[in-house]
Amino acid sequence: MAWNEPGGNSNNQDPWGGRRGGGGGDRKGPPDLDEAFRKLQESLNGLFGGKKKRGSGSGGGAPKGGGFGLLGIGLAVLAAIWLYSAVYVVDEQEQAVVLRLGKYYETVGAGLHIYFPPIDRKYMENVTRERAYTKQGQMLTEDENIVEVPLTVQYRITNLRDFVLNVDQPEISLQHATESALRHVVGSTAMDQVLTEGREQMAVEIKERLQRFLDTYRTGITVTQVNVQSAAAPREVQEAFDDVIRAREDEQRSRNQAETYANGVVPEARGQAQRIIEDANGYRDEVVARAKGEADRFSKLLVEYRKAPDVTRERLYLDTMQEVYSNTSKVLVNGDKGQNLLYLPLDKMIEKSRSAPPSASSAPGSADAGAHAGADLQQQQRDVRTRESR
Repeated sequence: MAWNEPGGNSNNQDPWGGRRGGGGGDRKGPPDLDEAFRKLQESLNGLFGGKKKRGSGSGGGAPKGGGFGLLGIGLAVLAAIWLYSAVYVVDEQEQAVVLRLGKYYETVGAGLHIYFPPIDRKYMENVTRERAYTKQGQMLTEDENIVEVPLTVQYRITNLRDFVLNVDQPEISLQHATESALRHVVGSTAMDQVLTEGREQMAVEIKERLQRFLDTYRTGITVTQVNVQSAAAPREVQEAFDDVIRAREDEQRSRNQAETYANGVVPEARGQAQRIIEDANGYRDEVVARAKGEADRFSKLLVEYRKAPDVTRERLYLDTMQEVYSNTSKVLVNGDKGQNLLYLPLDKMIEKSRSAPPSASSAPGSADAGAHAGADLQQQQRDVRTRESR
């Protein structure tokens, strides 16, 4: 008979010959899916505090409260997912802004934190990292020339609340503000300054103006550095601009050479002028001192002259003659009894004796003549001294 007909052993056997009773007999064939599912539910109910209740039939129906077990499992999974997404870690270099129901709630620093999505929303950013933005474009200068000015803006976030809440896409606003500040500064600067030494001053002015814009917008961004790179003219007129730059460099080099020459000549001229002034002052002091000395000497001599006029007069005459004759090379001899004056050109005689050639002086006759001339000269000098002494 069939396994499920009345009076059969349907309570003990299944179509595959296995026993379904609780006696622990041998099971041959595939397991019962309903029983396996029931055992899984019972295990889960036991984990979550549920009670196992069996029906009155030997077949065993599904336990009551199985739906609540599945609901508990789903809730547990949802709770785990929510907890995983609600707990977050903020690094040392970061900050996080939490919004509750779309309104600012708090700003948190480094550490482990939790928030309550979907009621709360968080925005986390690195507030210590230096960020950079590069801009390049053609600008019109003050003297109506077109130049290409590349620059780099370095910035960081200093107020995360303003950065998140006050401006939509604050970095885009930074780019627009940078372009505005750059055009304003370049438009008020001459082309020569933009291409040469005016870049540093331009960078300072751009930074100040850009920071004012960002503070007005309350973006929470602080500009740390603005670097204006070497500007250049458009490609169409680059050669002409290069010629202008070379001419300006030549001008500056010539000016530096002229200043170097002036720095060398002017101090030298000033030194010479100062030396001449010092010489004049020394000469003046010397003349004044000599005049004072002569005046003092004359005053003392006058006192002695009043004491012995003849002796003093004779002494003055001898001193004067000695001073005059010591500086002359000519001698005038007055002969006795009204004879004519004898002129002795001592300088010519001495010069002639010194300039005589060696061959002539080596001859015997010339040597004797020179000796006689020297003896005569010495005799005449002695005669002159004898007459003066008389």
